[in-house]
Amino acid sequence: MNGVPATQKLVIASGNSGKLREIRDLLAPAGIEVLPQSAFNVAEIEEPYRTFIENALTKARHASKLTGFPALADDSGICVDALDGGPGVYSARYAGEPGSDERNNQKLVDTLRNQPDRRAHYYCVMVLVRHADDPQPIIADGAWHGEIVMEPRGEGGFGYDPYFFLPELGKTAAELPMEQKNRISHRGKALARLVERIRQETF
Repeated sequence: MNGVPATQKLVIASGNSGKLREIRDLLAPAGIEVLPQSAFNVAEIEEPYRTFIENALTKARHASKLTGFPALADDSGICVDALDGGPGVYSARYAGEPGSDERNNQKLVDTLRNQPDRRAHYYCVMVLVRHADDPQPIIADGAWHGEIVMEPRGEGGFGYDPYFFLPELGKTAAELPMEQKNRISHRGKALARLVERIRQETF
Protein backbone atom coordinates (compact mmCIF):
# COMPACT_ATOMS: atom_id res chain seq x y z
CA MET A 1 0.00 0.00 0.00
CA ASN A 2 1.30 3.45 -0.82
CA GLY A 3 0.95 6.33 1.62
CA VAL A 4 0.17 6.20 5.31
CA PRO A 5 -3.09 4.82 6.72
CA ALA A 6 -4.84 7.11 9.17
CA THR A 7 -4.22 4.66 12.01
CA GLN A 8 -0.54 4.03 11.29
CA LYS A 9 1.46 3.63 14.49
CA LEU A 10 5.13 4.41 14.69
CA VAL A 11 7.51 3.83 17.58
CA ILE A 12 10.02 6.58 18.25
CA ALA A 13 13.38 5.25 19.37
CA SER A 14 14.17 8.04 21.80
CA GLY A 15 13.66 8.98 25.40
CA ASN A 16 14.35 12.67 24.84
CA SER A 17 11.13 14.49 25.72
CA GLY A 18 12.02 17.50 23.58
CA LYS A 19 12.61 15.37 20.52
CA LEU A 20 9.46 13.34 21.13
CA ARG A 21 7.34 16.47 21.36
CA GLU A 22 8.78 17.92 18.15
CA ILE A 23 8.42 14.65 16.22
CA ARG A 24 4.84 14.12 17.45
CA ASP A 25 3.84 17.63 16.40
CA LEU A 26 5.45 17.26 12.98
CA LEU A 27 4.04 13.81 12.15
CA ALA A 28 0.48 14.35 13.42
CA PRO A 29 -0.69 16.08 10.18
CA ALA A 30 0.47 13.03 8.22
CA GLY A 31 -1.92 10.79 10.21
CA ILE A 32 0.86 9.02 12.10
CA GLU A 33 0.38 8.13 15.77
CA VAL A 34 3.69 8.41 17.56
CA LEU A 35 4.44 6.07 20.46
CA PRO A 36 7.59 6.45 22.56
CA GLN A 37 9.63 3.27 22.94
CA SER A 38 9.32 3.68 26.70
CA ALA A 39 5.64 2.72 26.34
CA PHE A 40 6.94 -0.75 25.50
CA ASN A 41 9.62 -0.71 28.23
CA VAL A 42 12.33 -0.43 25.58
CA ALA A 43 15.41 1.20 27.04
CA GLU A 44 17.74 3.46 25.13
CA ILE A 45 20.81 1.75 23.71
CA GLU A 46 24.39 2.81 23.22
CA GLU A 47 25.25 4.97 20.23
CA PRO A 48 28.77 3.71 19.51
CA TYR A 49 29.27 4.97 15.98
CA ARG A 50 31.00 8.07 14.67
CA THR A 51 28.31 8.91 12.12
CA PHE A 52 24.76 10.07 12.67
CA ILE A 53 23.29 7.61 10.18
CA GLU A 54 24.83 4.50 11.76
CA ASN A 55 23.58 5.48 15.20
CA ALA A 56 20.06 6.26 13.94
CA LEU A 57 19.79 2.98 12.03
CA THR A 58 20.95 0.98 15.05
CA LYS A 59 18.37 2.64 17.30
CA ALA A 60 15.53 2.17 14.81
CA ARG A 61 16.25 -1.54 14.29
CA HIS A 62 16.48 -2.11 18.04
CA ALA A 63 13.13 -0.44 18.75
CA SER A 64 11.36 -2.24 15.91
CA LYS A 65 12.73 -5.62 16.95
CA LEU A 66 11.50 -5.27 20.53
CA THR A 67 8.10 -3.71 19.77
CA GLY A 68 7.08 -5.33 16.49
CA PHE A 69 6.12 -1.91 15.07
CA PRO A 70 7.74 0.23 12.42
CA ALA A 71 10.27 2.43 14.17
CA LEU A 72 11.75 5.85 13.59
CA ALA A 73 15.01 7.02 15.04
CA ASP A 74 16.92 10.19 14.62
CA ASP A 75 20.46 11.09 15.47
CA SER A 76 21.23 14.73 15.63
CA GLY A 77 23.68 17.16 17.06
CA ILE A 78 25.45 20.43 16.66
CA CYS A 79 28.48 20.69 14.40
CA VAL A 80 30.82 23.62 14.95
CA ASP A 81 33.12 24.69 12.12
CA ALA A 82 36.01 25.64 14.40
CA LEU A 83 35.83 22.22 16.07
CA ASP A 84 36.03 20.29 12.79
CA GLY A 85 32.36 19.39 13.06
CA GLY A 86 32.43 18.61 16.77
CA PRO A 87 30.81 17.85 19.09
CA GLY A 88 28.72 16.16 16.34
CA VAL A 89 27.47 12.73 17.37
CA TYR A 90 28.76 13.39 20.89
CA SER A 91 26.60 16.51 21.35
CA ALA A 92 24.34 15.02 24.04
CA ARG A 93 27.31 13.90 26.16
CA TYR A 94 29.86 16.53 25.16
CA ALA A 95 30.70 17.31 28.80
CA GLY A 96 30.60 13.66 29.85
CA GLU A 97 28.07 11.32 31.43
CA PRO A 98 25.40 11.70 32.59
CA GLY A 99 24.40 14.09 29.83
CA SER A 100 23.57 17.63 30.92
CA ASP A 101 22.43 20.48 28.68
CA GLU A 102 23.85 23.01 31.13
CA ARG A 103 27.30 21.43 31.31
CA ASN A 104 27.39 20.77 27.55
CA ASN A 105 26.60 24.39 26.79
CA GLN A 106 29.13 25.65 29.28
CA LYS A 107 31.87 23.50 27.78
CA LEU A 108 31.01 24.67 24.26
CA VAL A 109 31.03 28.34 25.26
CA ASP A 110 34.33 27.95 27.14
CA THR A 111 35.90 26.18 24.16
CA LEU A 112 34.85 28.91 21.72
CA ARG A 113 35.42 31.95 23.94
CA ASN A 114 38.67 32.96 22.19
CA GLN A 115 37.65 31.57 18.80
CA PRO A 116 36.61 34.19 16.21
CA ASP A 117 34.84 31.65 13.99
CA ARG A 118 31.66 30.57 15.76
CA ARG A 119 29.73 29.28 12.78
CA ALA A 120 27.76 26.11 13.49
CA HIS A 121 24.91 24.03 12.22
CA TYR A 122 22.52 21.56 13.68
CA TYR A 123 22.29 18.32 11.69
CA CYS A 124 19.65 15.59 11.86
CA VAL A 125 19.28 12.27 10.09
CA MET A 126 16.03 10.30 10.33
CA VAL A 127 15.83 6.57 9.69
CA LEU A 128 12.53 4.70 9.47
CA VAL A 129 12.42 0.90 9.32
CA ARG A 130 9.21 -0.95 8.47
CA HIS A 131 10.49 -3.92 10.48
CA ALA A 132 13.74 -4.80 12.24
CA ASP A 133 15.29 -6.46 9.18
CA ASP A 134 14.11 -3.89 6.65
CA PRO A 135 16.75 -3.89 3.86
CA GLN A 136 15.56 -0.53 2.51
CA PRO A 137 15.09 1.89 5.39
CA ILE A 138 13.65 5.29 4.55
CA ILE A 139 16.31 7.92 5.24
CA ALA A 140 16.10 11.72 5.28
CA ASP A 141 18.28 14.47 6.67
CA GLY A 142 18.32 18.19 7.31
CA ALA A 143 20.70 20.95 8.41
CA TRP A 144 20.09 24.29 10.15
CA HIS A 145 22.85 26.91 9.96
CA GLY A 146 23.66 29.58 12.51
CA GLU A 147 26.37 30.55 14.97
CA ILE A 148 27.17 30.16 18.66
CA VAL A 149 26.69 33.11 21.02
CA MET A 150 28.39 33.42 24.39
CA GLU A 151 25.28 34.24 26.45
CA PRO A 152 22.03 32.24 26.49
CA ARG A 153 18.86 33.79 25.11
CA GLY A 154 15.31 32.44 25.28
CA GLU A 155 13.40 29.97 27.38
CA GLY A 156 12.20 27.49 24.74
CA GLY A 157 13.76 24.53 23.00
CA PHE A 158 16.36 22.27 24.54
CA GLY A 159 19.98 21.25 24.12
CA TYR A 160 22.10 24.03 22.63
CA ASP A 161 19.11 26.11 21.51
CA PRO A 162 19.70 29.09 23.86
CA TYR A 163 23.18 29.53 22.35
CA PHE A 164 22.33 28.77 18.71
CA PHE A 165 21.84 32.14 17.05
CA LEU A 166 20.12 32.66 13.69
CA PRO A 167 21.46 35.88 12.13
CA GLU A 168 18.68 36.17 9.56
CA LEU A 169 16.07 36.15 12.35
CA GLY A 170 18.05 37.97 15.02
CA LYS A 171 17.05 35.28 17.53
CA THR A 172 18.33 32.09 19.08
CA ALA A 173 16.52 28.82 18.52
CA ALA A 174 15.27 29.05 22.11
CA GLU A 175 13.51 32.35 21.32
CA LEU A 176 11.42 30.92 18.49
CA PRO A 177 7.81 29.78 18.88
CA MET A 178 7.61 26.00 18.62
CA GLU A 179 5.60 26.14 15.41
CA GLN A 180 8.22 28.28 13.70
CA LYS A 181 11.09 26.18 14.98
CA ASN A 182 9.44 22.99 13.77
CA ARG A 183 9.09 24.49 10.32
CA ILE A 184 12.70 25.63 9.84
CA SER A 185 14.85 23.44 12.09
CA HIS A 186 17.14 20.61 11.07
CA ARG A 187 14.65 18.11 12.51
CA GLY A 188 11.73 19.84 10.82
CA LYS A 189 13.47 19.72 7.46
CA ALA A 190 14.42 16.06 7.89
CA LEU A 191 10.89 15.08 8.95
CA ALA A 192 9.30 16.98 6.06
CA ARG A 193 11.52 15.08 3.65
CA LEU A 194 10.77 11.82 5.46
CA VAL A 195 7.00 12.36 5.25
CA GLU A 196 7.32 13.06 1.54
CA ARG A 197 9.24 9.80 1.12
CA ILE A 198 6.61 7.94 3.15
CA ARG A 199 3.85 9.23 0.89
CA GLN A 200 5.72 7.96 -2.15
CA GLU A 201 6.78 4.55 -0.88
CA THR A 202 5.29 1.46 0.69
CA PHE A 203 5.11 1.77 4.45
